[in-house]
Amino acid sequence: MFTFHHFNFNVLDLERSLRFYKDALDLTPVRKKEADDGSFKLVYLGDGATGFQLELTWLRDRTEPYDLGEGEFHLAFSVPDLDAAHKRHAALGCICFENPAMGIYFIEDPDGYWVEIVPERK
Repeated sequence: MFTFHHFNFNVLDLERSLRFYKDALDLTPVRKKEADDGSFKLVYLGDGATGFQLELTWLRDRTEPYDLGEGEFHLAFSVPDLDAAHKRHAALGCICFENPAMGIYFIEDPDGYWVEIVPERK
């Protein structure tokens, strides 16, 4: 049986991304890997509730923003209180798209990746 393990986002400024994911989504590092020569760092973030992880990859020699194509992919998080989450993200200034008819919205991380926020289904 296959099970989800992790998803990767490549980032230009690892510390900035770590702050964003902590402030916006309460994600914290659960494991790290660094190349002996310092050429890359991998930090896996967890939500403390599931086993799924978001891997942030930093490459020392990368200086140009990543090409995210047409941005037609995203990661999604559910939340029990959508209104409270929306207020939090509005205060952080990271909401990039809202779809009130569907009851969802998106936030954008420092590298331009979109993260969908959906209400928890009961």
